[in-house]
Order: sequence, then structure tokens, then C-alpha cells
Amino acid sequence: MAFGLKRSELISWKKNVENGEIDFLTHFWMDDRFPGCNTVTKVGCSDIDKLKNWGKVYGLQEQWIHRDEKYPHFDLFGDHQKEVLQKENKWDQIEKFKL
Repeated sequence: MAFGLKRSELISWKKNVENGEIDFLTHFWMDDRFPGCNTVTKVGCSDIDKLKNWGKVYGLQEQWIHRDEKYPHFDLFGDHQKEVLQKENKWDQIEKFKL
């Protein structure tokens, strides 16, 4: 279940992903499969090759891509999530979600 997200943020992320841009969307999230993780960052791009190459920089494997038809993305959690957001200068998301 996702929460802590404005509709405008989701619309912007979808538009950017559809346009072949690498874009980041962080929100609160609850899933019993991932205890201790209360946020997720979706890093999406409709250009799969671009997304794969971006992921390689951070040690993400191609098979970890959620191959959604319109919004392919990686899901980032925990320490790796914070590390990537810091390296990508996504300080607004780090501060908003107290990562």
C-alpha cells in the first residue's frame, strides 16, 4: 500500500518515464514481505536500455526491473535506496521521508 504521495507527483513521474527520462518517485509503503522498510523509491524509464545502463552504475541487475508495460522501473529500499538518492542529489526526497 502506497501513501505520502501527491497526485501531481505521480502524474509528473509517469510523464517523465513515458518520455524516456530516468525519474525518481519515493513514497511511504507497507509490505509484509519487506519488514523494516517503510519507503520505496521507484526509478523508472520507458527506455529499457537506458534504465539497465543506469542501474549498472548502482549494481542493480537487469532482472530486478519491474517490466510494467508503460512504466518500467527499479524498486529501491533501505540503505541502498538512501545511497542512490544521495548520489543522485535527490535531497528533497531524502528530507521529506527522513531517510
